[in-house]
Amino acid sequence: MTPDLQSQKTRALCELAPVIPVLVVADAARAEGLATALVAGGLPVLEVTLRTPAALDVIREMSRVAGGHVGAGTVLTPDDARRAKDAGASFAVSPGATEQIVRACSDIELPLLAGAVTASEVMRAMEWGYSMLKFFPAEAAGGAKSLKSLAGPLPQVSFCPTGGVTPGNARDYLALSNVICVGGSWISPDADVAAGNWAAIEARAREARALK
Repeated sequence: MTPDLQSQKTRALCELAPVIPVLVVADAARAEGLATALVAGGLPVLEVTLRTPAALDVIREMSRVAGGHVGAGTVLTPDDARRAKDAGASFAVSPGATEQIVRACSDIELPLLAGAVTASEVMRAMEWGYSMLKFFPAEAAGGAKSLKSLAGPLPQVSFCPTGGVTPGNARDYLALSNVICVGGSWISPDADVAAGNWAAIEARAREARALK
């Protein structure tokens, strides 16, 4: 799968909702309920970060929820990509982009939402064939103003900014011509996940769905 085709697929996913929940889940027993609540709230695309020992099991459980599209975040190595796909991930998200990651995702036909922040990083991703990218860490890298500046010389590239995105600033990003959606972790606080408070998470998902 070429980077161009990967970008077509990741863009199509990003267009499904204005927010992709970024999830750090430590207990796979909570996966199905969490995914069900998020999808019911109108957020069908979910990013499960590979930051906990349970992450692959979480992806495996969430991928069974009807209507959901579950991806693996914090994909740093070819092995991460392979294990994520084997667990049922339908896409991968990486904070950056390396030749190894690009090659691995192409080889196993796993759509990659690769990260880029600077103009040089974006241009390199374009040389590989990517036109849909992650902008991370969004707020630390200059926020909506930086993304708006990139739209001038690089209008052919679209972004999903993550990192410091909140209900208070999400609309600033979503108003930009080169932003398709944002990634955020505020929708499923650890306390609600631990308590199985799916109603509160679904309500937050509905609010996020209405951002754009």
